[in-house]
Amino acid sequence: MQEFDLQGREFVELCNLLKLTSLCSSGGIAKLMIADGQVSVDGQVELRKRCKIRSGQVVAFEGNKIQVV
Repeated sequence: MQEFDLQGREFVELCNLLKLTSLCSSGGIAKLMIADGQVSVDGQVELRKRCKIRSGQVVAFEGNKIQVV
């Protein structure tokens, strides 16, 4: 499981998280993957591209998991 540090921020938008962790090569690709239902947050499929991901949440995409801290 990969960790992503918010570095003092309250949240990161889901599409930006996928881009910042290099799971998607661009924000546009990330948005397409989210809209296609390929991303889950805390075990639930998430379709909102700009969903606010906060500390303690786990994002899963293509067999990869990201723990946000």
